[in-house]
Amino acid sequence: MKRGTVSHSGEEQCLKGEAARRQEQLPWAERRRSEEHGAADSGLLVMENFSSSPSPFAASSTTGLSENTTVHDHYSGLQKSMHILSMVVYSIACLLGVTGNGLVIWIAGFKMKKTVNSVWFLNLAIADFIFTFFLPLSIAYTALGFHWPFGKLLCKLNSTIAFLNMFASVFLLTVISMDRCVSVAFPVWSHNHRSPELAARIALGTWVLALLLSSPYLVFRDTAVSSKNITSCYNNFALSDDYTSEATRRLWRMRLKAMIVTRFLCGFLIPFTVILICYSIVAVKLKRRQLGNSAKPYRIIIAVTVSFFLCYFPYHVFSLLEISKNSSSHEMKMALYIGIPLVSSLAFFNSCINPILYVFVGPDFKEKFRQSILSAFEGAFSEESVLASLASRRKSRSASEVEISRA
Repeated sequence: MKRGTVSHSGEEQCLKGEAARRQEQLPWAERRRSEEHGAADSGLLVMENFSSSPSPFAASSTTGLSENTTVHDHYSGLQKSMHILSMVVYSIACLLGVTGNGLVIWIAGFKMKKTVNSVWFLNLAIADFIFTFFLPLSIAYTALGFHWPFGKLLCKLNSTIAFLNMFASVFLLTVISMDRCVSVAFPVWSHNHRSPELAARIALGTWVLALLLSSPYLVFRDTAVSSKNITSCYNNFALSDDYTSEATRRLWRMRLKAMIVTRFLCGFLIPFTVILICYSIVAVKLKRRQLGNSAKPYRIIIAVTVSFFLCYFPYHVFSLLEISKNSSSHEMKMALYIGIPLVSSLAFFNSCINPILYVFVGPDFKEKFRQSILSAFEGAFSEESVLASLASRRKSRSASEVEISRA
């Protein structure tokens, strides 16, 4: 799951009691810093590291840690380890993502003939490139002890781009699966209507939809300056500077849950249900036509889809767990405390893995890789659609039937 900023608390913003209340609205990474200073806490997903918004920890989640110095020191060390791990993952994702996706954009956008496949892969690469290009902001935010010196606009953009990447990627994967399904189920119609121009218009539509679903982060992401002149980039879901009111806090929790549920349904469950249905239809059609080898053109996109699922499924699970009724239990808090940064890092890594898959899952990658990296990418993007595979097999079958009839 796309992709930001690592959030962090404004625990000393006013009074200590006010800070404890304000903590409820701030992301998980923001809570981590407040724990290090012994403040009361509550927080949200570290995915907000790169984007913006997950779910609240119970307000009592660090009370015991503050009272027990030994335990607090232990988790303080764990926090620092997680910070280092995050920066390492962000740096690797940034380096591989910008380089790999930039190469894909250059090849698919400027060096290859425009095809439906190249349009799909070009847009996937653009989504990942934009996200990884902004990752240095997250690296700097973490390295500066969760101080955000880049201003409110970049705070909002950083989070929005992260989720824009997630939504755009999964929507494009869904559209590609539907394209493959139509090519097999309605080959004649697909042959007559499937074109790069239509693919480009559909891709634009997925970007518009992804932007609409990401736009709330432009509204809710905010900055706050503490008494120590440390600026935090956090989720202000209630759009308020005063969280003393129960009504305000209730509004914050309601909007938070709505954001997480919407993200899970629209950014994961519904798209992957459609993807599974489409590829099930494809598998059945190919099996009925005894064209098992025709699945080869699907290797790349299936690999990309599976990698997206594996990278984002744990993140969505932890997002939902954090707003569950059991999130206040000590065991759940510890599981979330350790698991959230790990699954968030995994989601980050998805943005740099696709170019690697294009090279190593593509047809005859060893031979083409020896020739040039350009040949390897072209081989991945220019795989013939199943229509060509079906047509060639129909011709071979017809020829064999003619030979049999003559015999």
